[in-house]
Amino acid sequence: MKWRRIRAMARKEFLHIVRDTRSLVMALLVPFFMLMLFGYALSLDVDHIPTLIVDHDQTPASRDLRARFEGTLYFDVKGVETSLANVNRAIDRGTVILAVVIPAGFHRDLSRGAKPGVQLLLDGSDSNTASIAINYAQALITGWAVERMAPRRFALPVEAQVRVWYNSDLKSRNFLIPGLIAVVLMIIASLLTSLTIAREWENGSMEQLLSTPLRPTEIVLGKLAAYFAVGAVDVLTSVLMSVFVFDVPLRGNLLFLAFSSGIFLFGALSWGILISAVAKTQLLAYQMGMLSSFLPAFLLSGFMYSIDNMPRPIQITSAIVPARYFIAILKAVYLKGEGMTLLWLQVLFLMVYAGIVFTVATRKIGHKVA
Repeated sequence: MKWRRIRAMARKEFLHIVRDTRSLVMALLVPFFMLMLFGYALSLDVDHIPTLIVDHDQTPASRDLRARFEGTLYFDVKGVETSLANVNRAIDRGTVILAVVIPAGFHRDLSRGAKPGVQLLLDGSDSNTASIAINYAQALITGWAVERMAPRRFALPVEAQVRVWYNSDLKSRNFLIPGLIAVVLMIIASLLTSLTIAREWENGSMEQLLSTPLRPTEIVLGKLAAYFAVGAVDVLTSVLMSVFVFDVPLRGNLLFLAFSSGIFLFGALSWGILISAVAKTQLLAYQMGMLSSFLPAFLLSGFMYSIDNMPRPIQITSAIVPARYFIAILKAVYLKGEGMTLLWLQVLFLMVYAGIVFTVATRKIGHKVA
C-alpha cells in the first residue's frame, strides 16, 4: 500500500465530488434541512392541551380551580360551559382533548371536609397525549387541593424536593437533537458513498479504475478520504446548529466529540462502500442504503423509543446497530459532559464495527478485481 496512490485516488474522488453538483448539494444541504425539519417537527413535549371546563357549581372554589387551569402553560382552556351538552361534540371534532367537569356542590363539599370528585373526560385516540394530560390534570388538582386545605389542617409530614440533573427544563429537544445528529449522519454517509460509486458502476468508470495498479485497500481509503472531508463538514454543521439554533447545551469535550464522530463517520462511509460493492445500480443501492441505515438508526438505536421496552429479540438485534452507541455517546457528551473514561465501551464498539465493515468492503472490491 502506497500513500502516494491513496492521495491521488482521494484527489480524483474529491474532484469528482466537486463536479457532481447533485451529490455535493445532497451532502451539504440535506443534513441542514433534515435537522431543521426534524428538530422543529419532532417533539415529545405535551403542552397547551386543548381543554374545556364544565362548571356546574359556579362558586368561588370552582372559579379558583378554573383559574389554576387557565394560568398554566400545560392547558389551553378553550371555554367554560355550564352543561355537558357541547362536550361530546367538541371531543368528536377534535377541538379539545380534555374536559374538566366540576360537579354541583363542589364548594359545599369542600367546606364540610368531604372529597368532591372532579371528572376528567379525555380523547383517548392518542393514548400518549391522553395519559400525559391525565397526569398533568391530576397533579394540578392535587396541588390545588393541598394548598387549599393545608392552612386549615396541618402541613404535610413529608415534602418531596425534586432536582432534575442534566436536563433541568425537561425539554425533549435536548434529548432528541443529539440523537438526530447520529441518524442524519448515518443516512447521509451511507447513501453518499453507495449512490456515487453505484453511478460509477453504471457508467462503466469503476471497471476502468479496477483495471489500474491500485490495490483494493488503496481504492477504498482514497474514496473514504474524500467523502470523510465532506462528512466532517456535515458534523461541524450539525454541532453548530444544535448549539446555536436549537440551544442544546454542549458540556463535554469537543476533541472527544470530534474523535468519536470521526470513528462513526468512517464506519458509516465504509458501509456505503460495501453496499456499492454489492449493488451496482443506483436504485438498488438507494433501497439497500435506506433499509440498512435509516430504519435501524431511527427505530433500533434508542433515538425515539427506549430499547429497554422492546422485546428481547429486538434488543439483541439492536446491539449491532452502530447508531445506538453513537447516540449514547452524543447524549452523554452533550448533556452530562462525559468523556472516554465512561464511554470507552461505546467507542470500542464503533472502532470494531468500522474495522470489520472496512475489511469486508475491501475484500469485496478485491473480488471484483479478481
